[in-house]
Amino acid sequence: MEIVDQVRDASNIVELAGQYTALRQRGKKYVGLCPFHSEKTPSFTVDAEKGLYHCFGCGVGGDIFTLVMEKENLGFTEAVAYLAEKYRIPLPEKKRLSPQAVQLEEQLRKVMDSALAFYSRSLRTTPEGKKALDYLKARGLSDEIIEKFQLGYAPNAWDGLTGSCKAKGFSPQVLEKAGLALPGRKPGEYYDRFRGRAIFPIFTMTGKIVAFGGRALFNQEPKYLNSPDTPLYRKGQLLYGLNVTKDEIREAGEFVLVEGYTDFLALYQAGRKNVVASLGTALTPHQVGLASRFAPKAIVNYDGDAAGQTAAYRAVPLFFEKGVEARVLVLPENLDPDGFVNKKGPAAYEALYAEAVPGLKFVIDFAARGKKLDVPEVKARVLRAVMEIVEAVPDAIVRSEFLRQTAEHLGVEETVLRALSKGGPPAEPAAAKPETLLPAEKRLLQILIEGKDLRPYVFAELGESDVAGLKSEPIFKIISGFFQKNSDFVLSEIQKGAGPDLSRELSQALLDPGAPPSLEEALECLCALRIAGKEAEIRRIQAEISREEKAGPGPGPGAALAALMRRKQELTRQVIALKQ
Repeated sequence: MEIVDQVRDASNIVELAGQYTALRQRGKKYVGLCPFHSEKTPSFTVDAEKGLYHCFGCGVGGDIFTLVMEKENLGFTEAVAYLAEKYRIPLPEKKRLSPQAVQLEEQLRKVMDSALAFYSRSLRTTPEGKKALDYLKARGLSDEIIEKFQLGYAPNAWDGLTGSCKAKGFSPQVLEKAGLALPGRKPGEYYDRFRGRAIFPIFTMTGKIVAFGGRALFNQEPKYLNSPDTPLYRKGQLLYGLNVTKDEIREAGEFVLVEGYTDFLALYQAGRKNVVASLGTALTPHQVGLASRFAPKAIVNYDGDAAGQTAAYRAVPLFFEKGVEARVLVLPENLDPDGFVNKKGPAAYEALYAEAVPGLKFVIDFAARGKKLDVPEVKARVLRAVMEIVEAVPDAIVRSEFLRQTAEHLGVEETVLRALSKGGPPAEPAAAKPETLLPAEKRLLQILIEGKDLRPYVFAELGESDVAGLKSEPIFKIISGFFQKNSDFVLSEIQKGAGPDLSRELSQALLDPGAPPSLEEALECLCALRIAGKEAEIRRIQAEISREEKAGPGPGPGAALAALMRRKQELTRQVIALKQ
């Protein structure tokens, strides 16, 4: 693959490995302490000429891509992109976008870097910022933490950032697209989104600034304000602090999930560094999957009040569904982690940390709280609420154990619960056409119908095979026809051609709330549909393989079976590549 060779040739494995451990030259090679295991005598060797590394202690080794994949916990495709950005090599995907789209992304990244510097400078060098700095220190945050997480301050002015960026040549429209400015009442008038707020920068896993969170310092509403969805940032896709704490999480084998920035910073400063924050929004499956790449266990430590416990009750099932072992830490006196650590101290927190309760026990206790379980109908409702959560657990063994524990905890016959159990999440249908629209199918239709400016880029990628077999295939054909004729998408005409059943589903899809359409999300939906299509073909081929195997040996079936197996392997490789 040409791009892989370009990235490999441009990369410096000594420089990269030196980010993870101190190296010293020994002859033509470099040695140091292994970044993958603890040791006192250096056994980690890097060969610059061959572009390889190896540890003679633990046996790990590979090239520059495997080094990034292991240390940053990335897939191969992500590792290539990470190194391509580091060494300024344009990726092919960028070339398929219009020059305007590429230019916009570059401008957004530059203006975000400029905003980060502006907020940091405002915190340190202005009288107003010094008051904000005093506030942060009063919350117990040290200079080291403020510096490490690049906290800042947004001046309490209408045009502090917009004026600064305008002087650097950035247009107000770019600031608006970056989520940094809002349009005023008069045409061409813009003002700062963040004003009079302590600023918490939000970074991607690879350390790119993409958004900000702001905490009000002048009794403004809302108390906490986050960046909106932008071409660089989507809510529910990142975890605050993970770019810094991923190594500590990997080493601990578990992570603590808190809600807000100050909770995260308080725990990190107190020494509990295997922590991430869900950015003050409801936890999403994507965030759970992101954190679980680094550790298989989670401790949910939301605020101790009723709202925080309700949020924890909603979060725990997401971990169960992803196969992540979850515990819950409920703090006393309705305190949040920040308030508890500042009031009681790190030692008291660690004592409670060790007593975090299993996620299932928390779910059962929460569902039963305040309920009269001696009333059969009430007890039945509690059981069904818990059973709904247990049924979503994908692992049959874990699910069975959860059933046993639920029966024991609520005092019912285990056989009754097992009789009620559906046996876990519904199995995927064989190769039948889905009865409802897939989430990615529905969202892509929303984007194409609502996002007129995105259509040329999406249809450039969308092929007939991508939607073949989907329930919405007729709709895609209709809107593709409109696009090829350069005609407006007329919903009534689309519904007329789709038929009554599909029309109802399309109407429902368009009514569902969604984030502003973006090309990134459209391409993600397209990728998900391609995966679904290939997985459906794999299931069909597997059915044919089973029929061939039952037919037994013969002159013809052997060759047919081999061809089917090869096709299945090829499709499986394609699915793995798409998922990376």
